[in-house]
Amino acid sequence: MSEARLDMPVADSHAADHGHGSHSHAENLKFGMWLFLGSEVIIFTVLIAAYLVFAVAHRDLVKEIHEQVGILLVSGNTFILITSSWTMVMGLRELQRGNIRGLRRWISATALLGMLFFAIQMVEYRQLAAIGVTLTSEFGAHFYAPTMLHGAHVIAGVIWALFVVRQAGRNRYSATKTIGVEVFGLYWHFVDVIWIFIFTCIYLL
Repeated sequence: MSEARLDMPVADSHAADHGHGSHSHAENLKFGMWLFLGSEVIIFTVLIAAYLVFAVAHRDLVKEIHEQVGILLVSGNTFILITSSWTMVMGLRELQRGNIRGLRRWISATALLGMLFFAIQMVEYRQLAAIGVTLTSEFGAHFYAPTMLHGAHVIAGVIWALFVVRQAGRNRYSATKTIGVEVFGLYWHFVDVIWIFIFTCIYLL
């Protein structure tokens, strides 16, 4: 009996250490993502600032281009991306409830909305090309840098979302193992927030 009593605290200690290790790993993943996103903020800030400086110096040119293309398409696309943040939140909520099927459904919707956003952005680029706004044009050089970089982030996010769906199908997540989805959520919300700044500074100001 005395040996059994001595063994029990040891087992509890190992369980506690394992739980602490899992928590530390999760926090490290989140911290690493925040560091990455911080570096991305700096890049986008520089690109958006460069565009604003150009826009101030060429008000008439910028106004003419926006009038020709309009912002209705981009406004609708912005709504699509904001909606994708909501589906992301719903997916994580379903996972926390232990509903893997719900997680897969909502994250699949997030990926679909991301693909739709990118497809509509390509339509916008074709409209701009039709009026002579290309990468080599004066306006295009400043416009495409932040918007194309953001589009690349959207595509990366879509691929990541599909990976999350695949991992969920393999039972890699559970109500107590959500860190993989949480880290993806941080990235996807970042993509949405950055777009709001791009939309405001490039299309509305």
